[in-house]
Amino acid sequence: MAPSGGEAQAREGLGRSQGGFSTRLHVRAEGGGRPMATVLTAGQRHEQIAVEALMDHGAVRRSGRGRPRLRPRCVAGDRGYSSPTVRARLRRRGVRPVIPTRSDQRRLPRFDRKAYRRRNAVERMFSCLKQFRRIATRYEKRAANYLAMVTIGMILLWL
Repeated sequence: MAPSGGEAQAREGLGRSQGGFSTRLHVRAEGGGRPMATVLTAGQRHEQIAVEALMDHGAVRRSGRGRPRLRPRCVAGDRGYSSPTVRARLRRRGVRPVIPTRSDQRRLPRFDRKAYRRRNAVERMFSCLKQFRRIATRYEKRAANYLAMVTIGMILLWL
């Protein structure tokens, strides 16, 4: 039995959101704003789906000797990642979430504004990635091809 149109579109990372037919690119970046891992989802899917996959990939080299660290000290994310489920998943891994609460949620008293301000490096990284026209407009209709172009863009940002 062939998959329906909606299933095939979701598998290719395409979906309808308020802005139209779109794709969401979730990226895990290191402290300096350089990309480490990426996950592609359909436009209508929420951010919670990508958290586990992002946390499982991308290791940071230590400054001295030793095995690369897979688990960061803290994770800064935008309001889309603000949910009790995501916060619990991060705490279970021993990671401190630095995510502002949405307006419909109870405010958390221990929000670290200073750590959250460093998130602008990730926003600048997205701006640099969007300079590549193929990434910004998604010429590639297949998810594998689009992720290959994103990977090439990420490599160029590391160089």
